[in-house]
Amino acid sequence: MEDTRKSRRVEINGILTAVSSKPTGPGRIHPLTDIDHAMDQHTVHVIFYYRRSPFSSFDLDSVRVSLSELLSFYPPVTGRVARNPETRKWEVKCNDAGVRILKARVGVGLDEWLRSADGNEERDLTVWEAMPEDPSIWSPFRIQINEFEGGGAAIGLSCSHKQADPTSLIFLFKSWTEAQRRQPISHPPSFSPLINTNAVNSPSLETPTTATATATATFRFSAYAFRRCLEESVAGIFPDASPFDVFAALFSSRIANAKRDHSRNRSSVTICVDIRRLLPDPVPYGFFGNALHFSSLELSHTDDTRIGHVARMINRHVANLDGDQILSGLKRLGPEAVQMYGSDLTVVSMEHMVVEGEPSMYEAVFDGGERPSHVSCMIGNSGREGVIVVTPSPEKGFGRTVTVTLPEEETKKLLVDQEILRFEPEIILSGGVNF
Repeated sequence: MEDTRKSRRVEINGILTAVSSKPTGPGRIHPLTDIDHAMDQHTVHVIFYYRRSPFSSFDLDSVRVSLSELLSFYPPVTGRVARNPETRKWEVKCNDAGVRILKARVGVGLDEWLRSADGNEERDLTVWEAMPEDPSIWSPFRIQINEFEGGGAAIGLSCSHKQADPTSLIFLFKSWTEAQRRQPISHPPSFSPLINTNAVNSPSLETPTTATATATATFRFSAYAFRRCLEESVAGIFPDASPFDVFAALFSSRIANAKRDHSRNRSSVTICVDIRRLLPDPVPYGFFGNALHFSSLELSHTDDTRIGHVARMINRHVANLDGDQILSGLKRLGPEAVQMYGSDLTVVSMEHMVVEGEPSMYEAVFDGGERPSHVSCMIGNSGREGVIVVTPSPEKGFGRTVTVTLPEEETKKLLVDQEILRFEPEIILSGGVNF
């Protein structure tokens, strides 16, 4: 949703490059897998908001020191992408070319920003530069440190989705905070491929589509809101529903209602889950790359669109995913880019980020001791049908944050949808517009 009411409020005032403190050995190559190639149409953007500066003393050069030490463990992050001359597949030359760091000032305070910025303006906190024709000098990973008026900061990370999924970026950032505090890295990176594939394309995946004008809004639900929604709309049908089941069902059913073509009785949603711990041989949380599974769930426009029924269907669908099914899906992927998100309405689960009962994405604490107050997780080029991302909230427990990116008119409908609003979410980053 393009906003012409306000001038640009994020001003870049510094750019530098962070390289690893220990050079990578010569000739190291990191090949991208078929699932990586399939993600080429998308980008990943994760933004960590802090109410006070997260650093004990803010200085870009000192921040770069701890980041450089960390990057010694992440050679593919500091490398440059290139086509393999024989296979024509993408690979990363681990040549220590470095990561771009940008420093910026935001012309308003943090609270005002959360109230008045929309999803498009939020992207200014993690400026993305599309890959040029010659990528040899292009940094595929970017970090932007933004300072708000009156205190507070937002640190944005972005990359091409073909090189990393949201979990990879989150744990890269969390590892940086641990390096800054001179703490052991909780989830050290692993770059071994999930599976070696040489298969044909999956016929169920669509080729890239033309861009659709979208708008993004974020709804923050308390643990009380979850319990209320469970009791009032779900428990009579499926009392064991998880927070993801409940909020995925709430939003997908309301969006289906808004989209509904009454001449059709059925529609599909795509469920995206992290598979690090679901594979027959689980991989560590620190696996760096793409570890996602996309599968289709069909809904009927009868009783199935009631929230309780949808929650039960989503739960059973995810619970029934097994290792063989996941591996089969990986093997069906070919090296061509496809529209992984948004060819159907896509619901992304980040439930795996609750590790040992704690919301790991909110444990990213630098030496200043400040915890993030909000974490945005967005997918670029999210397709014509849109994306719902369900993430943990800052507080330990059953609260969840739901970020929706949809065609503009559908986002407008959600912002006044009484079935959603009766659970009293805090709405942020929606442009501050009352539709």
